[in-house]
Amino acid sequence: MTNKTVQETAVNAIRVLSADAIQKANSGHPGLPLGAAPMAYELWANHMRHNPADPDWPDRDRFILSGGHGSMLLYSLLHLFGYGLTMEDLKQFRQLGSATPGHPEYGHTAGVEATTGPLGQGMAMAVGMAIAEKHLAGVFNRENYPVVDHYTFALGGDGCMMEGISSEAFSLAGTLGLGKLIILYDSNRISIEGSTDLAFTENVQERMDAFGFQTITVEDGNNLEAIGAAIEAAKADTRRPSFITVRTEIGYGCPAKQGKASAHGEPLGGENVKELKRFLGWPEDKSFYVPEEVYGHFRRLAAQKEEEENAWKAMFAAYCGEYPEMEELWERYHDENAAQDLLNDSEFFKKTEGPDATRNVSGRIINYIKDRLPNLIGGSADLGPSNKTVMTGVCDFSADTPQGRNLHFGVREQAMASIGNGLALHGGLKPYVATFFVFSDYVKPMARLSAIMGVPLIYVFSHDSIGVGEDGPTHEPVEQMAMLRSLPNFHVFRPCDGMETAAAWYSALTEKKTPTALVLTRQNVPPVEGTGKGALRGGYILDDCEGTPDLILIASGSEVPLVAAAKKELAGEGRKVRVVSMPSMDVFEEQSQEYRESVLPRSVRRRVAVEALSGFGWDRYVGLDGVCITMDGFGTSGPYSTLFEYFGFTVARVVDAARAL
Repeated sequence: MTNKTVQETAVNAIRVLSADAIQKANSGHPGLPLGAAPMAYELWANHMRHNPADPDWPDRDRFILSGGHGSMLLYSLLHLFGYGLTMEDLKQFRQLGSATPGHPEYGHTAGVEATTGPLGQGMAMAVGMAIAEKHLAGVFNRENYPVVDHYTFALGGDGCMMEGISSEAFSLAGTLGLGKLIILYDSNRISIEGSTDLAFTENVQERMDAFGFQTITVEDGNNLEAIGAAIEAAKADTRRPSFITVRTEIGYGCPAKQGKASAHGEPLGGENVKELKRFLGWPEDKSFYVPEEVYGHFRRLAAQKEEEENAWKAMFAAYCGEYPEMEELWERYHDENAAQDLLNDSEFFKKTEGPDATRNVSGRIINYIKDRLPNLIGGSADLGPSNKTVMTGVCDFSADTPQGRNLHFGVREQAMASIGNGLALHGGLKPYVATFFVFSDYVKPMARLSAIMGVPLIYVFSHDSIGVGEDGPTHEPVEQMAMLRSLPNFHVFRPCDGMETAAAWYSALTEKKTPTALVLTRQNVPPVEGTGKGALRGGYILDDCEGTPDLILIASGSEVPLVAAAKKELAGEGRKVRVVSMPSMDVFEEQSQEYRESVLPRSVRRRVAVEALSGFGWDRYVGLDGVCITMDGFGTSGPYSTLFEYFGFTVARVVDAARAL
């Protein structure tokens, strides 16, 4: 075969493998792989630095398939390039326990950089990865030693461009001048319901140009040479991110489906698969067939990719020899256990003197750890002064100061959270993001992906309850705590004072596979006697009585002082009362049955739970015989101290509820 013929056959191998796997599973989305195979091949074969023998090479280019429904495109590439996906894996597409699930899953399949499926999120995560690359390059690169020098590519279609999160993320990407971010837009003008003209007639190129992107168009999505030239032109512009529109035909090569909505989300059908193979010049009677010449072609490409990593390793070794202090810093950036030293740091676990808001304590903690964890990076959705998430004495990350660690996301909560996932997925950084707790509604889909991927992103949510006060019900969170607590593999901490806030931060910083939300007060709260590292177990006995208690009072956050004061009043009446602080139900549920029983013995059925949020979820701790003092409505506007009394969050009400039991 000539080189051109081999490349065309390699592209068709991607198409046929995708179609065969989807047909065998009788489930999947063949349209994208058939149309986008040429651009994906050209990118992976000729323009992207990656090494199948080492999928975690730090300076590899990143590729995100934002249109995750087209997962067989990615799986075919991973198989052909030798990432460890076997032909049997392709045959088990979408089957239980297979390495080829319906949408790409990070950590499940080698070579998958992010879990994608919800459209647009892959685009925003790519922006996060590009920010990470630009920042790390600003920190580590030295003359003649570009040890961080890679591109981030994302491929998606019309659906990704319709989702608002993409616009949020791309607007920020243009502002930040992310010159190594390259977006491949699979423009086939078809969505599930039919032509995109039904709901999407804007000029996408002009929108991206307005965001500050270089925009390039490839009119023929099968023209490898034109696609390659576009990618190189994108790389040549170092000041702007690039957006390449590639005009394709959905379901290309299948006469009955090409250009139609029916090609999107259903198997082609046995006869149509044969027609596809006939059109592509493929043996019609063979399934999952790849010519040996094509495998040989991909092996040669993989060998070249390995040489690129070897060259980087040699450069990095020389860099470490010339800059030993940078090698040490590199190790600190990539040490997942660095934060564990804080456990025995008395300054970190320092009791607050006098009343203070936990958001203020959190702000002081951020500024304490910023020097101990130099890879800490983060910011807020335009609420840094309110969230107390600004690192003092540290410059802002910008197009001209990439070494900066303070991120300004603007009023873009959705993109912020997804960018945070991208920062964490990239490696080498410890990111946090922040907004008001009520706006966790905007953050939820991305927090869910954090949990699914096992990415330990830290979410800082301030203004945690009706304590917001005068801003009223639109800004007073009520049901958001129950929403986040319902997420599997997600920790939510609502600390009551400075000691518990430190414990919450320590837990968040040391988690490797679980994201954490820190839910913090706007208003001042007093330091509570007995708080401390016990909070690391999620729930613990704050104040106990002699012998078996008659009653257990449970609370989180700003309501812990209420139950502590109520206990004193009840104890004065001769009642045996235990006070339990529950900053994190999620972490408490991870403790042993024996520990949980020691804190909340089943024999003590009289229980009162107090939280100025929705009571949903507290029933597991109060049982049928207990009572919850919680919020049943959306709050109202007024000074916070007035609201707590108005809604019954008082010592007197807790005491009355206890007496009634």
